[in-house]
Amino acid sequence: MELKSVIISGGGTGGHIFPALAIADEIQRRYPSCKILFVGAQGKMEMEKVPERGYSIEGLQIAGIQRSLSPKNLKLPLLVVRAYRKAKGIIKKHQPDVVIGVGGYASGPTLFAANKAKIPTLLQEQNAFAGLTNKILGKKAKRVCVAYTGMEQFFKANKVINTGNPVRSNILNITATQTEGQAFFKLEDKPTLLIIGGSLGARKVNECIHQEWQKIIDAGGQVIWQTGKWYYEAHQNELEAIQHNNLVVVPFIKDMDMAYAAADVVISRAGALSISELAVVGKPVVFVPSPYVAEDHQTKNAMNLVNQGAAEIVKEVDIPSQLISTTLELIKSPDRRQALTAAILKTAKPNATAHIVDEIEKIAK
Repeated sequence: MELKSVIISGGGTGGHIFPALAIADEIQRRYPSCKILFVGAQGKMEMEKVPERGYSIEGLQIAGIQRSLSPKNLKLPLLVVRAYRKAKGIIKKHQPDVVIGVGGYASGPTLFAANKAKIPTLLQEQNAFAGLTNKILGKKAKRVCVAYTGMEQFFKANKVINTGNPVRSNILNITATQTEGQAFFKLEDKPTLLIIGGSLGARKVNECIHQEWQKIIDAGGQVIWQTGKWYYEAHQNELEAIQHNNLVVVPFIKDMDMAYAAADVVISRAGALSISELAVVGKPVVFVPSPYVAEDHQTKNAMNLVNQGAAEIVKEVDIPSQLISTTLELIKSPDRRQALTAAILKTAKPNATAHIVDEIEKIAK
């Protein structure tokens, strides 16, 4: 059937938002007249990033449970009830053919409301370990699109489809050469290290690079460093004071295709989106999984590749002693970089977005 109206819900980080946008773009490509509405969480980055791409978004006043004993948790039931009521109204107004959940605070109330209204739902589970909300939502979902094997431990096997994670089209189709990528950042023809601590940044990675970046330069390299907005604003004066011809420091990289084109080695968190993109572009990577995420799922994501000889890993606790030395070894070893590139390319799923939209078409009411 032709899709006329679709709701996509979730967000919080780029790891949820950019796959959602990739799905929306593919739906729009197939069905130009389809009305696509995003439902996100008020105050989160989707409220900015989604409209930038030309899509409409409605915000729910919703938050996650605090893992520490916090008074904020007392307000959570009220927030959930209000968010559910608003989501119910959105579903009733827009009458979507299907509702897609990509993870993040808003997807819970929205998909619960869709299931109650008997609208078919599809979950896009990006990680190797499913969170509590998605496990619950998966019971009613018609399909659960995953990126890792063994996800039947969280969802019914007959619902699970291993599609891989959606990757932005500009990353799938990078046309720039390395020379063009380096020129874009006003850098030279030298081994280039790209540091991406996730869309929100990674404090301990940033602190290490802040102290040790000169070692990369002294070894004949150069650095593109995405700090994340929070860290950049907190240390703006210090960061601007360490200007160097071979060091580019920015809060957020909008043109990730050019950054990947420029890079020889990448330091990255192990969020699902980053892993999927790095696999598609075939970059040697040192993963530094965040230990602060639910069920330590980033470590599980990273180890999936490390066990296939497709990446290096440095634990957060080992950043001061191992991050720069591990990175320098890679920069100095073309053979090791080549081996990692060959292995990570084997894990890539460049057709993930199209596969997911195929499944959306199958379940649409």
